[in-house]
Amino acid sequence: MLLEYFQMIDRVETVDLAAGRLTARSVVPEKSPVFEGHFPGYPLVPGVLLIETMAQASGFLVLAATNFAAMPFLMSVDGAKMRTFVEPSTELEIEALLEHEGSGFAVTKAKITSGGKKICNAQLKLRTMPFDQVPLGDIVRKRAEELGLMAATAGSEK
Repeated sequence: MLLEYFQMIDRVETVDLAAGRLTARSVVPEKSPVFEGHFPGYPLVPGVLLIETMAQASGFLVLAATNFAAMPFLMSVDGAKMRTFVEPSTELEIEALLEHEGSGFAVTKAKITSGGKKICNAQLKLRTMPFDQVPLGDIVRKRAEELGLMAATAGSEK
């Protein structure tokens, strides 16, 4: 996880397209410039970065479900609940469930846990734009490959 670069997912663990489910993992870094201000002497991952982590997992799920047809952009966050603090070195388990995909939008329910303990959850709405309208296709595919999305998707049924 590179907080300052908004690379929130370390690896995609599983993708089940039939169930519309993706799981991923990340480890919060021991040190990051983010912690210099949030908070000096008491480093905590900002809640907005936990939401971004759920959004990225949801985005990778939408990419897999649509066979990389469109780029998902976070549009709204509903019912977000932060349940505990997240400190450096915490291992995060992230799950995204696809509720709806179509008409240029996707809706997911996502959550983060650590060692079985609930950290946060939210419903996320994403706008999907065809890659011919946004010049991000190659970058997104490369990042997805680095995280193991392609390997996790192989053999998954739609």
